[in-house]
Amino acid sequence: MPMNMTNDYDPAAPLSSLRLGIVGLGLMGGSLALTLRGRVAPPAAVDRQPDTRQLALREGIVSFAAEELSDDFPPVDLLVLAAPVRVILDTLGRLPTLLPAGCAVLDLGSTKREVVAAMDALPEPFAAIGGHPMCGKETSGLASAAADLYRDQTFFLCRSRRTTPALEATALALVGAIGARPVFMDAAAHDTAVAAVSHLPALLAAALMRVAAEEALWSVGASGFRDTARLAGSDPRMMLDILLTNREAVLAALAGYEWELAAVRRMMEQGDEAALAEWLATAQVNYAAYRRFKSSEYLLSIREDDEEAGKIA
Repeated sequence: MPMNMTNDYDPAAPLSSLRLGIVGLGLMGGSLALTLRGRVAPPAAVDRQPDTRQLALREGIVSFAAEELSDDFPPVDLLVLAAPVRVILDTLGRLPTLLPAGCAVLDLGSTKREVVAAMDALPEPFAAIGGHPMCGKETSGLASAAADLYRDQTFFLCRSRRTTPALEATALALVGAIGARPVFMDAAAHDTAVAAVSHLPALLAAALMRVAAEEALWSVGASGFRDTARLAGSDPRMMLDILLTNREAVLAALAGYEWELAAVRRMMEQGDEAALAEWLATAQVNYAAYRRFKSSEYLLSIREDDEEAGKIA
């Protein structure tokens, strides 16, 4: 049966009537299914790993699990692509052949420019919007999935030429149901921003673990090393896709970081205590401002939740 949100699902209807499909039952897709338990019917899913499919079925996380999309996939109103970015791109390219009647699509990939461009190229029967929840762990797979992963996290939404009002409404309802905060952003601006605050930190953590790879050093390391190195545990395949699909933005962020390292290196070589102190103090001030910003953001989310709870229908 063809998948077609426009004909089968009314975005004004309760989310409980949404028929959901998920491609990829790793950390993100698995957490989405867990978070929506009891709010939508158990989704149909696609995952290439037999053990993952068996676990998801055994635990009642999904109602149907297949190795790949095919004609016998159950009809759904919304297909969520929760796979590595290049798998998402490949799936989007094959959707017109796999599902010629069209469907509604939301992705959860970490980069958006190439994904949204692929969505733009979909034929008219499709509706599509890019998504990126700003959350995760240094571990991957369904075993790492958590029902509270998305709670209070920013969820970027990037419109494509195939974004319809109906799909946008459904995406917003979904983001609200998992407790995340929706933020609309242009795909290119998104990739530039996350290159600095997400992709670059992962690269730096990987470099640190390559420098401090000797076991003799680990007994000396404490919480500072552990926290700084944490992102080195990220899935290499996921990171490879991120770096290759956001190469220009990551290279620009990396250039800025290299400039700062070169500057502090010169200060140390020259023994310029005043310049070094100013460099460190500026970083401390910036970090304090960042913490205040995040604290106010958190308090705002609490106040919004309280106001919502106190509403009288």
